[in-house]
Amino acid sequence: MTWFSGLFSLGGWQLIIVALVFTHITIVGVTVYLHRHQAHRALELHVIPSHFFRFWLWLTTGMVTKEWAAIHRKHHAKCETIEDPHSPQIHGIHKILWGGVALYVKESRVKATMERYGHGTPDDWVERNIYSAHGKLGVTLMALVDIALFGPLPGMAVWGVQMVWIPFWAAGVINGWGHWFGYRSFRTQDASVNMFPWGIIIGGEELHNNHHAYGTSAKLSNKWYEFDIGWMYIRLMEMVGWARVKKIAPKPKFITAKSVCDMDTLHAVIANRYDVMARYDKLLKQAWREETTGLPDKVQAAEARAARRVAFADASRLATADIAGLDRVLGRSQQLATLFNMRRELITLWGRSSLTDEQLLQGLQGWNARAERSGIAALERFSTRLRRYACPPSLAISPDTGRLQPKRM
Repeated sequence: MTWFSGLFSLGGWQLIIVALVFTHITIVGVTVYLHRHQAHRALELHVIPSHFFRFWLWLTTGMVTKEWAAIHRKHHAKCETIEDPHSPQIHGIHKILWGGVALYVKESRVKATMERYGHGTPDDWVERNIYSAHGKLGVTLMALVDIALFGPLPGMAVWGVQMVWIPFWAAGVINGWGHWFGYRSFRTQDASVNMFPWGIIIGGEELHNNHHAYGTSAKLSNKWYEFDIGWMYIRLMEMVGWARVKKIAPKPKFITAKSVCDMDTLHAVIANRYDVMARYDKLLKQAWREETTGLPDKVQAAEARAARRVAFADASRLATADIAGLDRVLGRSQQLATLFNMRRELITLWGRSSLTDEQLLQGLQGWNARAERSGIAALERFSTRLRRYACPPSLAISPDTGRLQPKRM
């Protein structure tokens, strides 16, 4: 076999397998190194996998670690606003899906974004003089390697797949589809969704709603039926001493109900706020069904169904007609109005980042006292359960939300 024909003579299916293996390594580098390790500090990586991923991503994407981490952190900080670098709610799904890489490049040139959000990323000699300075050199070398291994046409075909893989799947699908269509396990304030319960193709990033709920968790799967292949690789690296997980999403723990909410209860409720809201929403949906099922007036019945669809949405994104319809339904039921208003107050409680823990505790105690005096049996039972939440063993402040988050050391 001549050099010109490549070191390996592979058939069509063999080349497809090689391309999929190469692109999968790139995906693992993005999700484990860039995303979970660099952007969110959810885990620490040994120098061997850390530098391998830096080198591989330089070859296959030409991306700069600081730029990627800064843009992603800004996405979390400004999610679904005009300042979000790549929100399909702002720019439209088609622009993100097919042109997300252009928005990434545009944001990477914003000096203020790099200075504010790019802290803590590699700044050694190799980064400054090779990876950041010569991004195009990396992908050029990758092309030459592919040609040398597989021959001119097969090599360029493999290289072409490598070059479009991240722009499409990461800049397009994750940033676009991940905020557009799928299922939601957690009612986050953004539009994030889980695209599939099995995170394999994009390294676990398919579980995007889970990630936005617990941004600093190294594990993206949450439900028993969800699978995060990125987490599998992290656990394998842990076994050989190449990784150390720092934070994962909390699992609710309960103790005997206290007579009054204390500071530990506050911390536990904040850390488990998505579980708290999931249980509260289940309560509210049941009450909604009981109050609105079998209404004789067809107009009121239709209005009740429409109002139920918007009752759990972000009020800032509702149309005036939706809000008016919801208000009319709540005006006909004191129980629904009480449950709905208490829900809004509970959400507001952990959204007040400017308040001290003592002020937040007073707010939680006041909320719990009103729930117990509401005369609504389901709400009274919920208030008892709220006082049973147990504080995780250790807590950390999330850089995404500024709130308390569980920490695994």
